[in-house]
Amino acid sequence: MLLGKGLSTSCLAEEVGSATMLPLSEWDPLGCIRYHIHSPFLFLWKDKLSKSQFTAKAMSDFQTSTHRSKWIFTRHDLLEKYQVSNQRAVRTLHQYGSTRMEVDIDGSLSYPEPQFDITQAEKHSFPKPLSTEEEQLMRVFYEHKIQEVCGAFGFPHKIQATAITYFKRFYLQWSVMEYHPKHIMLTCVYTSCKVEENHVSAEELGKGIQQDHQVILNNEMIVLQSLGFDLIVYAPYRSIEGFIDDMEDFCRAKDDTLQILKDLQERAKLEVDKAMLTDAPLLFSPGQLALAALRKANDVHTVVDFPRYLEHVYSRQHSNHNISELIECLNAIDHSVYFTLHSLFKVMKLKIPTAKDMRHTDRKLKSCLDPSSQEDSKKREKKSKHKLRKSSSTAHGMPTDTTL
Repeated sequence: MLLGKGLSTSCLAEEVGSATMLPLSEWDPLGCIRYHIHSPFLFLWKDKLSKSQFTAKAMSDFQTSTHRSKWIFTRHDLLEKYQVSNQRAVRTLHQYGSTRMEVDIDGSLSYPEPQFDITQAEKHSFPKPLSTEEEQLMRVFYEHKIQEVCGAFGFPHKIQATAITYFKRFYLQWSVMEYHPKHIMLTCVYTSCKVEENHVSAEELGKGIQQDHQVILNNEMIVLQSLGFDLIVYAPYRSIEGFIDDMEDFCRAKDDTLQILKDLQERAKLEVDKAMLTDAPLLFSPGQLALAALRKANDVHTVVDFPRYLEHVYSRQHSNHNISELIECLNAIDHSVYFTLHSLFKVMKLKIPTAKDMRHTDRKLKSCLDPSSQEDSKKREKKSKHKLRKSSSTAHGMPTDTTL
């Protein structure tokens, strides 16, 4: 499996060799009740796995993965990372007059050339930088775009989740003012397809969404470097499948209940889709996210007695922690998902921002990346206002040229 220009997954990361394995721990809600507590989950579903799959589990375990050791954070850590990258971009903007980072073909970076003589800086107005809140909104907008692109191509949920996770991890290292998320989004989808062995060429992906495929390839190395070449991602969607299988046994499901469980599974996937637009995947394990989504979905479908099911799951653990800690964790996920989206969109009903909603922020972003675009935009706006005044004057029978 190749990544970009002759790069194979086998040479990129220590974990990549297990990309096609079926890790049992993706179903695990208790692999870490707190992400810093090691509390292994028993192999509750090992009878449903073939011997080879069960052996593969030992080689690809969330507990020992870089996903858990390097990419699960505290909320304080996340805020600090976002602030650091935002402040670095602001300093670059003030120093160079632009924030655009140039990426060479070998992945090396260079800062922009100063847009003007620094001694004349006072005569120029700097573009206004994005705030950390505006950056967050921009990230959410393009994470939703990833979901739309993956849906349009008919990609599995695993590819979508991996692409969004890559995108999130990338912008823990960089500000959106340094790399436009529209371009990074496409490279994340492209890389995700290759890692998950659902290969789509850059040309095909670019053509499908009317974007230059060369942009996808040009950003590939900087994306891989920013991910630390940690390409294996554990997604909540497979965890949901495992829990649904277990619920069938728990409920002793018959034909009518099986259909309701299937509805529960689809509803839970939608809840995970919402969670993927927040910081929750960077704060909690995939199993915890899956269990929280199922609990939320069960509030609608009421398939199982969920508190009793949690006790049933927890009774099979050899853990020093009690079930109240798990419930506290699930409550924290609900809080994180709902209040993050609510505070972003300022409405009670969850609503993804549209391109029109993002127009002002996108103009600010473009002016940071390329200040000349700000001047061009002002000229177009001035020209448009002039045409509007001219049209209005003509409509009222007034002369188009007046002297004050």
